[in-house]
Amino acid sequence: MKIALMDSGIGLLAAAAVVRELRPDADLVLSCDPDGMPWGPRAPHDITAHALAVARTAAEHRPDALIVACNTASVHALSALRAELEPDIPVIGTVPAIKPAAADGGSVAIWATPATTGSPYQRDLIRRFATGAEVTEVPCPGLADAVEHADEDAIGRAVAAAAALTPSGVRAVVLGCTHFELVAERIRTAVRRPEGPDVDLYGSAGAVTAQALRRIGAGPAPQAAPSGVLTVLLSGRPAELPAEALRYPEGLLLRAVGAAVRTG
Repeated sequence: MKIALMDSGIGLLAAAAVVRELRPDADLVLSCDPDGMPWGPRAPHDITAHALAVARTAAEHRPDALIVACNTASVHALSALRAELEPDIPVIGTVPAIKPAAADGGSVAIWATPATTGSPYQRDLIRRFATGAEVTEVPCPGLADAVEHADEDAIGRAVAAAAALTPSGVRAVVLGCTHFELVAERIRTAVRRPEGPDVDLYGSAGAVTAQALRRIGAGPAPQAAPSGVLTVLLSGRPAELPAEALRYPEGLLLRAVGAAVRTG
C-alpha cells in the first residue's frame, strides 16, 4: 500500500504521522512546494496550478490514494485535482472539523489563516454545521509561516495574538489550517482559562486519514511491522525531510518508523 500526501509545506506532517501510526507498513510519499509557498496569498487559479504540479509529482509514484493535506488547496483546487487524477487515484480533501466541534453547541472558535477566515467556504461550513453553536472566527496571521519555519518566538507571538481574540470560556477550538495541528498543545495552553476546564481541539488529520483508508478499502493495522518506505519530494525534487520537520514529534516519528528514506 502506498499513500501520498501533498501540501504547500510541512503542514502535511500531522496527517502523515497518523497514516504512519495506523499503517506502519504503508509506503508514504510526501510532496511539498517550498519554492512556491505560501499558497494562501495567491489567486485561486495560481493555487490550483501549484497544487496540480505538486500532485502530479506525487502521482508519478503511483500511490493508491492522495491526501490533500492542505485547507487552502482543498478549497481552491480539489475539483481540479479530482478531475485530473480520479478514478485512477482517489483524492481526499481536508475539511475543517467544524461539524464535530459544534455538535454539542456552546462557544466554538475557528483558528484559520486570514485568507480562510471569513471566506465563503468557511462561512458555508458554519452555516451548515454550526447553527447551534456560538462561533468566533479567529484569523491567525503569521502562524502557519512560523510553524513552517519552526520559529519558536514567532509561533509564540502568533499563538498569543490569536488567543487574545478567542472568547474567554470557549469550549472548543477548530484548527482550520493543517500547520496548526503541529502546535496543538501550545494552542491548548494559550486558550486554557485557570478557572475553566480544558479546551477541546479539533483537527482534521485523523478524519482525513480514516477517509483515505476507507476509499482504498484498507483498515488500520497499527501492529504491523514497520516496513513502509518514506519518499520526500520538495517542489518535485527528491530530498530528505526538511530540518524544520524534525523539530516536531510528527516529523521525528516519520523518520524513526520509516524503514528507509527513498531520495531517488
